[in-house]
Amino acid sequence: MRRNFSETLNRYWAWLLLLFLVAPALIAIPVSLTPKRFLSMPKGELSLRHFEKLFTSEEWMSSFWQSAVIGLTSSALATALGTLCAIGLWRVSSKWGEAVRAFLLLPLVVPPIISAMAFYRFMVPLGLIDTYAGLILAHTVLAAPLVLITVSASLAGFDPRLEQASRNLGASNWTTMRRVILPSIRPGVLAGAIFAFIASWDEIVVTLFLSKFSVYTLPRRMWNGIRENTDPTVAAAAVVLIAITLIFFIIQALNARRTRNSGET
Repeated sequence: MRRNFSETLNRYWAWLLLLFLVAPALIAIPVSLTPKRFLSMPKGELSLRHFEKLFTSEEWMSSFWQSAVIGLTSSALATALGTLCAIGLWRVSSKWGEAVRAFLLLPLVVPPIISAMAFYRFMVPLGLIDTYAGLILAHTVLAAPLVLITVSASLAGFDPRLEQASRNLGASNWTTMRRVILPSIRPGVLAGAIFAFIASWDEIVVTLFLSKFSVYTLPRRMWNGIRENTDPTVAAAAVVLIAITLIFFIIQALNARRTRNSGET
């Protein structure tokens, strides 16, 4: 009984901590419904005029599509690279492999402003500033470690005897990876892809350094909107960002639950 009480208490504390972390972001929801032309809390009257402006404005919709293109492309590249690195490090289990893993995880440790300056110094001679290729490359580097972590976690529960059995039956390395390893670690790959997309979708610091006029992602337009004026359309865009992020997390949660249920059966 004491154990059940402790588990229940921990669960409530976890929800309270999550609410404490998320609550500031939820302020954008009532602000986006204000009928006024500046950022303010609504008093009685609610309006969807700022959502209408968001979805009818050519500038805002252009930023939406640019963020989507960059996010999907960098997520696909980061997923491929992170998965291959995780499988390679899983096969080469040694102290040097762990050193390589630590090196690949550096983008998660280095402050974003340092990464932004490094990307800027690297891309100026290559002519990649203010280009889709430059932002996709930078976002891929930043997101790949997330995929590496999730796929490595899935590989920790993978039975290596399945790979050995596949090889003993004459399957090539590529066939073994495609038909044995990847199906077994699919939840980790999907989770990594979702986290990579969210990381790219919300990234702002590196984007401010690498984009000027040609590429104008949604977070950058929101940043400029807050800095130059107090248009509540920024709050409406923030609500859309929160909704999209929440949808991806729900997809991941459902996928993890389905995987857990199939494992139990």
